[in-house]
Amino acid sequence: MKSLLKVLFAIPDRIYYLYQLIRFAPQMDGRLTIHGKMYMYSQRAHICFGNNVEINSNLKSNPIGGSTKTILYAKPGARIKIGNNVGISNACLYAAEEIEIGDNVLIGGDTCIYDTDFHSLDAKEREFKKEHIRIAPVRIKDNVFVGAHCLILKGVIIGENSIIAAGSVVTKDVPPNQIWGGNPAKCIREIGLYEDTLGC
Repeated sequence: MKSLLKVLFAIPDRIYYLYQLIRFAPQMDGRLTIHGKMYMYSQRAHICFGNNVEINSNLKSNPIGGSTKTILYAKPGARIKIGNNVGISNACLYAAEEIEIGDNVLIGGDTCIYDTDFHSLDAKEREFKKEHIRIAPVRIKDNVFVGAHCLILKGVIIGENSIIAAGSVVTKDVPPNQIWGGNPAKCIREIGLYEDTLGC
């Protein structure tokens, strides 16, 4: 009886996984592996994957992100582009315009990437629901490693090979080959060719 219940409970997960593969197959260049249930929204928008993308989206596959699911949400007319050999764990990517992830990028558990402020900074605009919301694309270049529990905000470009320390809030561009951390994130040190002890 327990075995039968286990099989029955596993069926919805497999149907959901197949649905995701069928829905996004035309936009995939290669293998997409999803561990758990991922939420994707792309009505009149575009989400595309490169080769060998692996996504953790449950507690079992990556406990660092807690029980949160990976969310890829692209508003109508927006685009999320994910490159080759990318790993994403229990993260949220919300694109009102564009989020672009390069090749060989790792995005840690419970990280959020937003290209919009969602709401106006003006209290009157929020009160009367006539908001002018600021939006700017986010671009994460090749070989970037983003630690767990980070927040990357609109308009940010993270340069090649850079590292974002866990728990950081990134509000401005990060040059290539640097380690940044903190709230707001600042340069901690350069990543040298043979050592990483040089100052910024």
